[in-house]
Amino acid sequence: MSATRGNPKDSMKSTWRQWDKSQWGLSHKILNRINAFHVDLDREVPVHPKTDKVPHLSDLSMHLWILFHVSVPLALHQLYVYYTGSNFGSVVAYFYYYYAARIFMTRLFGRIREMGHLYGFLDGDKHERDGVPDVGVTKTLTSVLMAGFLRPLMINYVTYNPDLAPASMSWKWLPLEIGLYGIVLDFWFYWYHRIMHDVNGLWKYHRTHHLTKHPNPLLTIYADTEQELGDIVGIPLVTYATLKLMGFPMGYYEWLICNFYVQFAEAYGHSGLRLQMSPPNTFTWLMRIFDADLVIEDHDLHHRKGWRKSHNYGKQTRIWDRLFGTCTERIEGVASNIDYENTVFMQIF
Repeated sequence: MSATRGNPKDSMKSTWRQWDKSQWGLSHKILNRINAFHVDLDREVPVHPKTDKVPHLSDLSMHLWILFHVSVPLALHQLYVYYTGSNFGSVVAYFYYYYAARIFMTRLFGRIREMGHLYGFLDGDKHERDGVPDVGVTKTLTSVLMAGFLRPLMINYVTYNPDLAPASMSWKWLPLEIGLYGIVLDFWFYWYHRIMHDVNGLWKYHRTHHLTKHPNPLLTIYADTEQELGDIVGIPLVTYATLKLMGFPMGYYEWLICNFYVQFAEAYGHSGLRLQMSPPNTFTWLMRIFDADLVIEDHDLHHRKGWRKSHNYGKQTRIWDRLFGTCTERIEGVASNIDYENTVFMQIF
């Protein structure tokens, strides 16, 4: 890794939150106002040896958490249609669901932060979680804003129909769409991600994302612009097209719900929380039978142990890593070290 240490722009040193605020620029102030940090500086974080049992996070509680936060804006939208007899225009719908996603992510980051203070982080006995680097505050903010604006814009532009309200959703297909969206997206992401590692001309765009060895949720999309556009727009768009070709309805509201599931998985996948948690999917039970369900430690090890050549390329499942032989052994998340007797539940309120 010595090649990463010669360029000051590669530094992951994060001290800016402890600076006098008179030294902050606009990006520092906005990130601080968002308060999407993985820890509070004035609170302790528990540190566990790797042999301590890892708590298990309930699948059902994650589904309920996501569906509650998605159902509220959908229900309010439907009530508006019912009482006014008219629907949102495309622009209004975009901003309405953009802010719904903002609330979703703000609450999600807050929940992850609280869990960090309760349960600690993977590899915490060796290294703290990386913070937003001093040299990358503006870059981090730009990446977060780009993801927040572009993905809902793409979904809105491709699928929003002002003649259709939320109640028009294809409810009977929704559980299948939620499950397959994560699996199909992960197929495309697996190869896109693996190629970024294997091809010299593409690694240079992915390299920045791997400067963090112990990522946190704010660094989920911390990468060069070329990779960010692939993550934010390219992979979801190809996934949507694939499901449409497979014959699924994948209307605007279904795609929104699938996107909320993906955002949840991406944030937790980069959280490093010392929890046994699989990204919520309606087929998780089936993936577990074949040891093809992803857990937080899998992507954490991809960052911690990987560089040009890596492993655990999937971010929603381990199906494709299993099929193509790129899984690596877990350390803290081995089956014998999971505490299923004291299951953790996500609190909605």
